[in-house]
Amino acid sequence: MRVIIIGCGRVGARTAAELDQQGDHVTVIDTDQRAFNRLPATFAGVTVRGNGTAEDIQRGAGAEMADLVMALTEGDNRNALATQMAKHTFGVPRVIAKINDPLRAEAFRSLGIETICRTVILSQALITAAHDGAEATNGMVEPPTAEPLRGAPPLGSRAHEQATEAVAEEGA
Repeated sequence: MRVIIIGCGRVGARTAAELDQQGDHVTVIDTDQRAFNRLPATFAGVTVRGNGTAEDIQRGAGAEMADLVMALTEGDNRNALATQMAKHTFGVPRVIAKINDPLRAEAFRSLGIETICRTVILSQALITAAHDGAEATNGMVEPPTAEPLRGAPPLGSRAHEQATEAVAEEGA
């Protein structure tokens, strides 16, 4: 599959690296050359420095041949514009825009753009974790890796005893 990812922040770089590792042909576009440093040394895809909302940049990145364009910048409007251009100018069959605002996500879906809204995803994961436990979230909520947690008073210390007593009193 030929994928263009617009935005090489943490989400874009991780997504690009995973798709590249799975054998997809990945092109990453970002305005900041230093952003490509987030990609692993093993990344075999292509990087393009430029604005992903610009027609000539998308054309140069091969949008006419892309199967999927993902716009993963921090700007909802930039992501919507970039995916609309890919869909309507270059005929990309599938486009996904990362959107932070759930109301905007709904509006952009009505324009034929698939959206992923981290606000909704995070909220759903937290509600599931609250009711069903972290294990029910498919790894989205991860259990702690250390006991006791950092910052907790050491076991057996006076501070630990006081904290334990305070918790017991609250429960009574």
